Amino acid sequence: MPDHVHWLMQLRETATLENVIQSVKSVSAHRLNRRLRRNGKVWQAGYHDHALRQEEDVQALARYVVANPLRAGLVKRLGDYPLWDAAWLGTCRGEGAAPTEPVPLPP
Repeated sequence: MPDHVHWLMQLRETATLENVIQSVKSVSAHRLNRRLRRNGKVWQAGYHDHALRQEEDVQALARYVVANPLRAGLVKRLGDYPLWDAAWLGTCRGEGAAPTEPVPLPP
């Protein structure tokens, strides 16, 4: 995960994915370059997206996304990763009970 980002987001009716990604990349690149006292590219061009289909389980996908730091070896427990939570986790959200096992994507 040090070289990519996974997000699960719901766009507002007035927002486009292209505009959201452009904004996040722009703001984060400026802040990182300022903090590191450097200039240069932070993000590669483009992005890959996957639109959630109605038959897909949003909670399972949220678990998959928040488990990425665990699978990448960045933490030993998901609760150790400060940004593990997601609005779609339902009963886990807010209780501090981070999932301990990654949930695979549905077939």
